[in-house]
Amino acid sequence: MAINAPKVRKHLSADALLGLLRTGFADMAEHRPGHPDIALTDALLSAFALFSLTSPSLLAFDQERTEGNVPQVFGIARVPCDTARRERLDPVEPETLRPFFKAVFGALQRGKALEEMVVVEGHSL
Repeated sequence: MAINAPKVRKHLSADALLGLLRTGFADMAEHRPGHPDIALTDALLSAFALFSLTSPSLLAFDQERTEGNVPQVFGIARVPCDTARRERLDPVEPETLRPFFKAVFGALQRGKALEEMVVVEGHSL
């Protein structure tokens, strides 16, 4: 009996989808004057990492940030601490982030990666 391996789709890999977010975040205008020590892109990716890793607490994520591989996995130059992340992200309007997540969702839809998650009358899980 042959085993059917899933078809590899590089454009749907975690690296490719994170790249879509990273590229979009990098195009956002800095709202702080001068050259901040932590880039807005790093703060946004750090917030995404916080929620995607589902750490049980902010303290647990802070330990991952300093001791784990968050910077390597998410491509973050400097992962900010909780206070720095809040200071950087508080002025960012949530609506400005919607296009980036729509781009990721669109890529997943085009790649038919979400078809298995349709549950009732064409609605996704």
